[in-house]
Amino acid sequence: MNWLEFLKYLFVMAGVTYLIRVLPYVFMRKEVKNRFFKSFLLYVPYTVLAAMTIPAILFATGSIYSAIAGLLVAVIVALFEKGLLTVAISSCVAVLAVELIQKFIL
Repeated sequence: MNWLEFLKYLFVMAGVTYLIRVLPYVFMRKEVKNRFFKSFLLYVPYTVLAAMTIPAILFATGSIYSAIAGLLVAVIVALFEKGLLTVAISSCVAVLAVELIQKFIL
């Protein structure tokens, strides 16, 4: 890829990102009063974050089984309202345990 192609792709991505951020301000000049639409907009950031994070979690380890184990442990610990550090450490320990089990037993 040469520099001209790189700059072309860079400007297209910058334009798309700019349009995505500017269009809501252009079309929604007044406050949104519809309760359904307000609740829909409230959950959009969480949905996008989950859509970006879940695939990364599932392909971050050596096997899909350890990734699923880490995800399940993280969800269970988070449901008990533990802190972020506790959730992260417990899911890492679960992934390590499953990876070790797979390496030495299977």
